[in-house]
Amino acid sequence: MSTTTAAHKLVIIGSGPAGWTAAIYAARAQLEPVVYVGVPKQDPGPVLPGGQLMLTTEVENYPGFPDGITGHEMMAHFQKQAERFGTRAVGADIVRCEFSRTPGRPHALITSDDETVLAHAVILATGAVANWIGLPNEMRLARSGGGVSACAVCDGALPAFRNQPLAVVGGGDTAMEEASYLTKFASTVYVIHRRDSLRASRIMQERFLSRPNAKVLWNKVVHDVLGERYLEGVLLEDTVTRERTRLDVKGLFIAIGHTPATKFLIGSGVELDVAGYVALRGRNSQTNLPGVFAAGDVADSQYRQAVTAAGMGCVAALDAERWLAANQVH
Repeated sequence: MSTTTAAHKLVIIGSGPAGWTAAIYAARAQLEPVVYVGVPKQDPGPVLPGGQLMLTTEVENYPGFPDGITGHEMMAHFQKQAERFGTRAVGADIVRCEFSRTPGRPHALITSDDETVLAHAVILATGAVANWIGLPNEMRLARSGGGVSACAVCDGALPAFRNQPLAVVGGGDTAMEEASYLTKFASTVYVIHRRDSLRASRIMQERFLSRPNAKVLWNKVVHDVLGERYLEGVLLEDTVTRERTRLDVKGLFIAIGHTPATKFLIGSGVELDVAGYVALRGRNSQTNLPGVFAAGDVADSQYRQAVTAAGMGCVAALDAERWLAANQVH
């Protein structure tokens, strides 16, 4: 049976860098935010408590951590800081939203426990999840930090990958961008593509192929990921001949796209773009609905970095604070 609570000033859905940063700013503004963090899952999707950083072992590109920090530790610090100022964290998923279009009438959020939560303002910060091949060993080494990643810009400069052979799976602009970035550090970068031509734009293809350590393996798919604690190589299968060969690499980067965690918003009235990301109004965090804001990768298909997500979380909290004040919600 569904139960209903009194209306909160602000509910934040999602517990990655965007969600926790929004909570820090909102709590310091005495908005008494409640963060729905999600629930632990065996796989990385569709919504991962702590965000995609929970699949990252070493974070070296976030300001303030000169010696690096693990994704788990960083998110624990974010949460502790948010809770210090009065944020309340709830370990549940929001599975459906019934947004109000009338200021003053709270939004209704339905949890995985069939509880109806009311909120005058809502920040959507559920992020986006990388599309994976789906191999058991791939996911095992991704979770353990064993050499499989979905973000070359995040992980490619780590010492473990420097001067080593690396592989990128994909054939679009994202794959070319990731592969080009890796050529700065790797001995060789192999792009593994299932077809005999790339989908990427010509300029992106040329940028990668012009590098002396760039190679493309045509008509190949990854059949298995090899290695116990750390990646040792991949087993490739030719899509034409079905022949299988081993490729020795120390890093495998999956670049076959991301899926925004917005399925729970279907039918809610929130406007999504053609790729499923939350559509924002102008340069702020406002969605098409009053009192509903979005931050981080759920609304950002381009950058997908922890620092940009955190910045968007700050913006969303400030926008929510101003909206609540303008609508006399105290």
